[in-house]
Amino acid sequence: MLTVLIAFVMNVLIAVAKTVAAAITGSASMLAESAHSWADAGNEVFLLIAERRGSRGRDERHPFGYGRETYIWSMFAGFGLFAVGAAVSVMHGITSLTEPEPDTDYLIGYVVLAISAVLESVSFAQSIRQARAAGERFAIHPLRFLNRTSNTTLRAVFFEDAAALTGLAIAALGMALHQITGSAVWDAIGSILVGILLGVIALFLIKRNSEFLLGQTAMPRTRSAILRKMLAHPDIERVTYLHIEYVGPLQYYLVAAVDMVGDLAEHELAERLRRVEREIEAHDPIVEAVLTLSTAAEPSLTP
Repeated sequence: MLTVLIAFVMNVLIAVAKTVAAAITGSASMLAESAHSWADAGNEVFLLIAERRGSRGRDERHPFGYGRETYIWSMFAGFGLFAVGAAVSVMHGITSLTEPEPDTDYLIGYVVLAISAVLESVSFAQSIRQARAAGERFAIHPLRFLNRTSNTTLRAVFFEDAAALTGLAIAALGMALHQITGSAVWDAIGSILVGILLGVIALFLIKRNSEFLLGQTAMPRTRSAILRKMLAHPDIERVTYLHIEYVGPLQYYLVAAVDMVGDLAEHELAERLRRVEREIEAHDPIVEAVLTLSTAAEPSLTP
């Protein structure tokens, strides 16, 4: 939540500054960047809603909780980035190729881009710190963690900020080439490139959210850790099948086939299975556990 709030405040400040600069300079790249920042600010609203609504606990109507709603609202953010940021930037760049903007005050543009880079870096640094800490916890590279993580809001903020900083560099280069050559074509090309960049990021975010909505299995390290805990349970002798699926950020639905210790009667075995399920669900990440019995011929799983 802190990462999203910081990103929202920074993007609003940046969007206002870029809009004023675009109005003064008439720069196509600057206008594309202002559309980008307004899209990012709007997306942070969707991400804040996602964090709030997705954190609700489970109830009778939603036995797995509301975690998947996080991916729905994050999907809206991806569509917003694509429609507002990417489409507007590309269309304005194409228009500027046919109707070039006249030369204007470049100094204002450069100052606003520099200030935007500083503010954007504040938000980006926060997302990097969170990604690095989480990556160390899972013993994987931060970028790989951001691709795999169920924390869709962190992924969205990180890649939006990375795209924003790259877009600022593109806009500055487009303005500089316009100033040096006197040709507004470079500025228009900068706007189109910013739009393409935003489109790629938006499609990536939409794809990852759709995969979690369809059903994404847990990371191998998480699966191994849960399997070790199950094998350490005093009532479980073997585990022959294990499926762990995300039902929200760091929330799992678990299905397993187990061989219970001893040779209990049917009614006693059923009661013990239910008790073990409740004990597994007592761990915060597991919102629902379903256990069934293994057959003797099924091979055992190892962490």
